[in-house]
Amino acid sequence: MCRSSLISTDRNFAISPFQFFYKLIMTDRKTHWDSIHANKLNTEVSWYQAEPKRSIELICEFSTPDSRVIDVGGGQSFLVDGLLDLGYRNLTVLDVAQSAVDATRSRLGERADLVRWIVADVTQVAHLDPVEVWHDRAVFHFLTEEADRRNYVNLLKRSLLPGGHAIIGTFAIGGPLRCSGLEIRQYDALTLSAELGEQFRLTDSFEEDHQTPTGKTQRFFFAIFSRM
Repeated sequence: MCRSSLISTDRNFAISPFQFFYKLIMTDRKTHWDSIHANKLNTEVSWYQAEPKRSIELICEFSTPDSRVIDVGGGQSFLVDGLLDLGYRNLTVLDVAQSAVDATRSRLGERADLVRWIVADVTQVAHLDPVEVWHDRAVFHFLTEEADRRNYVNLLKRSLLPGGHAIIGTFAIGGPLRCSGLEIRQYDALTLSAELGEQFRLTDSFEEDHQTPTGKTQRFFFAIFSRM
């Protein structure tokens, strides 16, 4: 029998309406970011940094070139370039957009083979190899659904080794309310600490202004957490 409904009523294959629409959101998220990266130069996106100095400084403060480091939402960021220049060789870049990963790999040329690339939605990843530094500049603030944030934090708990550090940058309180056509959540030390939970100890936090390619100022919040 031909069914017109998008949600199967077969008991063996049925998914709830919530599961169906959640999967639809995940698909739309990938499509959205693939389109952004495929249709814009990396110098045109609002988060562009020719040299991500702050992120590099923070990673170097809590690691050595032998440390295992992951950049979540690395996309077309130049962070991986800078870390390779400094001799880092245990690098992983995770991004939901295949177009972003392809562009960065092309830019790096042969050096791309020194990096592990993962194309995935961080909220849907079941397992990552253990890391000593988890870096995320501007992914977490896009997670407006509680289930997504819970999945992210659980993956962070599973992946970051005890004594390791999570460096997370989000829009600050009073910063933008939307980015790339999507709503975001703003954070400060109290609210981000509450999201991560008691297994993470806040060691430092600060705010910083970022200038977009169009000259706008965006207020960012950065926090460094130690994995207990």
